[in-house]
Amino acid sequence: MPDSAREAELLDAERTLQAAQRAGDVDALDQLLVDQLIAIGPDGRPGTKQDDLAAHRDRRSVVHELVEEELDLLVVGKTGVTFFLGRVSGVFEGAPFAARLRYTRTWVHDDPHGWRVLAAHISPV
Repeated sequence: MPDSAREAELLDAERTLQAAQRAGDVDALDQLLVDQLIAIGPDGRPGTKQDDLAAHRDRRSVVHELVEEELDLLVVGKTGVTFFLGRVSGVFEGAPFAARLRYTRTWVHDDPHGWRVLAAHISPV
């Protein structure tokens, strides 16, 4: 498949992930994250897929607003990276927050699952 088609699929996957975050859709997030996920949160602490799903399930992490300001992506073969910049507000680990954040997500593609997040890093801007 040409990279341009993979790029379009990755863009769709990123936007689907954003929608799942806004909705707190644990089932969709479960499908979009690989089991081995490692994510570095805006507080600098690492988390796993299970940590993320539990936080959404228990409503310790709730996204009230997620506004994309910029989104770039890079695809090489079956690996992709998305670079999101935007405003995010809600609840993180039970505490209200509002911040401008940059997410860098590394995605992997396989035929049964499509694009899924392998690693993420979230930084305040």
